[in-house]
Amino acid sequence: MQETIDRFHDLYYNGPPGEGHIFRRTAWMGVPCQKCPLDLWIYQEILHEVRPDLLIETGTNLGGSALFLAHMFDLLGHGHVVSIEIVELPRPAHPRITYVTGSSSDAALVARAVDGRPRHACMVVLDSDHSEAHVAKELELLSPYVTPGSYLIVEDTNINGHPTYPTYGPGPFEAVTKFLVAHPEFQVDRSREKFLMTFNPAGYLKRVR
Repeated sequence: MQETIDRFHDLYYNGPPGEGHIFRRTAWMGVPCQKCPLDLWIYQEILHEVRPDLLIETGTNLGGSALFLAHMFDLLGHGHVVSIEIVELPRPAHPRITYVTGSSSDAALVARAVDGRPRHACMVVLDSDHSEAHVAKELELLSPYVTPGSYLIVEDTNINGHPTYPTYGPGPFEAVTKFLVAHPEFQVDRSREKFLMTFNPAGYLKRVR
């Protein structure tokens, strides 16, 4: 069965011949949102369970995922998104979103972005530079913000052959593997992969203490 899942995963990621990547043609309310819809469904389940005061997102791009998260918070009547991106681009405005321009590995910038915001429950989603070195820096910097019972989600752990884009080189998956060795307070929550295909295999990290 895993071989079938992996083959479909690779097809979905790359798209049918001549059509291009499906995730590059995916949008939320008209705003590009380069995610797998199965993962977005999992996100709303986690948000409903954890009800975070604050969600820190890295890798805003055009803001589709930030808008999705803000709309989920609207439904919950609670929560705010701080989204960090190194470049400034036109993005949808929403009262539950604060866009921050700068590097997600800059400790001072992150501290300023979240200073004074309620974060009794805090969640983090990493989706910026996918190199192993950068993801490792983000993990060390942002994991302390995640509260027990909440999640640190590392996106695109599927690249570098896990199971797609085998030529990418060490990336999020490799960074997560090393991070978990030194951080037993986080565990991979495989229940979040129940739809069989996810762009974030072994990337749903739950803080257990």
